[in-house]
Amino acid sequence: MSASREIAADAELIFELIADPARQPRWDGNDNLAEAEAGQRVHHVGDVFTMTLTGDGAVRENHVVEFDEGRLIAWRPAEPGHEPPGHLWRWELTPIDSSRTRVTHTYDWSQLKDEKRVARARATSQHRLRASLDRLTATAEAV
Repeated sequence: MSASREIAADAELIFELIADPARQPRWDGNDNLAEAEAGQRVHHVGDVFTMTLTGDGAVRENHVVEFDEGRLIAWRPAEPGHEPPGHLWRWELTPIDSSRTRVTHTYDWSQLKDEKRVARARATSQHRLRASLDRLTATAEAV
């Protein structure tokens, strides 16, 4: 599933908010991200960044599988030391002009192999994707 919206900010600024994991908890619409250590800014496919989750404080390794600086970033989360179970978070940025960007946020769990995670994956609704976009918009437009 995916959601899109136009943000009144340039793609470079928005991409920095997404590609720097330490900034993600500020705009996460799933209220699932507690914190990430500074200095993990993503630069290419193959990077792995860690994130501490809310609730139980579990840590996830996020394996970057798609990357185009300023335009596209996608990762597959996994428990530390394990292979990703198959779900994917993707952000695509399309500049409209120098001060506006169309942002599409996608959550793809079609390849999810871990049955224990399917209920949680189904609970991640388009509403939650839009919530992340709305919070990202507020953060980017305030800069």
